[in-house]
Amino acid sequence: MHSKNIENAAAALRQARATRAAIGRVSAQYGIGNVDEAYAVAELNRQLKLGQGHRVSGKKIGLTSKAVQAQLGVDRPDFGFLFDDMEYLNGDVLPAGRLIQPKVEAEIAFVVQQGLSGPKPSYGEFLSSLAYALPALEIVDSAIADWNITLIDTVADNASSALYVLGDQPVAVDQLALQELGMVMDRNGTTVSTGVGAACLGHPLRAAYWLACEMMARGHGLQAGEIILSGALGPMVPIQAGDRVEARIHGLGTVHFQLD
Repeated sequence: MHSKNIENAAAALRQARATRAAIGRVSAQYGIGNVDEAYAVAELNRQLKLGQGHRVSGKKIGLTSKAVQAQLGVDRPDFGFLFDDMEYLNGDVLPAGRLIQPKVEAEIAFVVQQGLSGPKPSYGEFLSSLAYALPALEIVDSAIADWNITLIDTVADNASSALYVLGDQPVAVDQLALQELGMVMDRNGTTVSTGVGAACLGHPLRAAYWLACEMMARGHGLQAGEIILSGALGPMVPIQAGDRVEARIHGLGTVHFQLD
């Protein structure tokens, strides 16, 4: 699936991010008419990034929270790829100069212990592939002006991925009642988002399993050591240079960053 429209949409998204200048909906401007075509746009840009020497560091599921779906006017999850140059650690200073119109959401990240490939895994096979959970903050950033997106637009834009921040202390997945974990996220000392594990497709592991199955169905595996971002636990909020963001997730601890 390499039509000229798909190539042009991929190039427009690359240019928007390179220049930090948001563009109109690629779904409308380039006639990207369905989700498969949107994933083809994202795949072209993924291959180009790999060709530049970057590595995939993980995968993300997006649009798992009903609150976030309502914010963006969509009704199903999507996925994107994480790259090595997107990863930051707890307390790092993040570069605002890489971003267009960033927002942040608190999530539970999983670390893959054993790679998965081939047909759809059973839930047991999937669970046995995971090692640890970590608190995480994902900085999402749409290349589409004013976040005026459809599902097709965010899929084409690699699920609006930008950066992510991981907490310090991994916790064994089987030690946590993940659907019950409460989350509080502060921006500059003021609480701006709250949530709970059950907001993430009912259970963060079910969200991550959806992602694993989607990866297999589309010919992508999960590799040992990769990160899975399992989706927002509460509403995402806008951020700007100078902001300090901290999330506290019960049972997993805290994770924070400064945007400068």
